[in-house]
Amino acid sequence: MNKIILLIVATVLLTGCSVGEKKIKIFSVEEPRQKLDYPMPTPLQMEEVRWIIINSENADEVFKKLEEQGIDPVLFGLTDKDFELLAKNFAQIRAKLQETNILLEEYKKYYEEYESSEKVDNKSK
Repeated sequence: MNKIILLIVATVLLTGCSVGEKKIKIFSVEEPRQKLDYPMPTPLQMEEVRWIIINSENADEVFKKLEEQGIDPVLFGLTDKDFELLAKNFAQIRAKLQETNILLEEYKKYYEEYESSEKVDNKSK
């Protein structure tokens, strides 16, 4: 008798989960892409920097002119090699900005092409 009750309880426990099982239907709805409506970055408006070339021959003259203009002469020096490195750094910055602008243009084109092809598909249906 105990074996029969144990067998019935074991059967109920093992099959209990599958008796009331419900099927879940899964479906997906394609979300349309959000409109990419960001303005393109505006170009930088840089301040004009005045470069004064000072060498051993004109140093006294340049300092005198600056003092006459009420400017306290202070030197920030670069060697010719350092100036070349500075120019290379600015060239790399310009190249990176151009690369970023191209990337933004490609994203914009991608989204606009998708939206226009989606409109054509909807009209043909």
